[in-house]
Amino acid sequence: MIESIVKGLGLGLVLAVSVGPVIFTILKQSINNGHKGGFSFVAGVWLSDIILVVISNMFSSLVHNALAFQSAISYVGGGFVFSLGIFYLFFKKVYFGEDKNTMLVQFGTKAFTKAFMSGFLINILNPTAMLFWLINATALAAAATSVERFVLFGICMLVNIIADIIKVMLAAKVRHKLTPHNIRIINKIAGSILVLFGLAMIYRTLFLAK
Repeated sequence: MIESIVKGLGLGLVLAVSVGPVIFTILKQSINNGHKGGFSFVAGVWLSDIILVVISNMFSSLVHNALAFQSAISYVGGGFVFSLGIFYLFFKKVYFGEDKNTMLVQFGTKAFTKAFMSGFLINILNPTAMLFWLINATALAAAATSVERFVLFGICMLVNIIADIIKVMLAAKVRHKLTPHNIRIINKIAGSILVLFGLAMIYRTLFLAK
């Protein structure tokens, strides 16, 4: 059991510090929409991770079958990340109050749903996330009991969730100290990074996955 706890902590830390489109979107959502926007986005990511963990551990053959369509998933996922980046880069608007220094946040049900679905789709359409959970489900927990698997991946998810909460809270706190100009620059940078990630996913599928 101790081994499962240690593996879960290690795997959670690796996932928490991994660099990808998700972390940049978490920061962007939190800066633009406060903690509500950040938590809405990461909630979608968490749900997709939980689904992938369950499927990888209980129905690994389904993940193998899904990975048979890895190229198609990569194209769709890359296209989605690319489109999201283009939106943030050229079309995302940030609204400020009369003093032009206080950002107005109007985060209702529609915005919550959009942020939640963005988080879910960015993660679920990333073949790397599928491979991450499948490989670790087979390599780290192949000989583990059901309880040990639950502890391992439960701790992993808990560590990752805590890390995401810290990222959201820190980014949401920083946003009050940013000027309109700085916030627009951050949106441009986040959009550019997402565009690059989307293109990288498509490029990898076209030229490196064969």
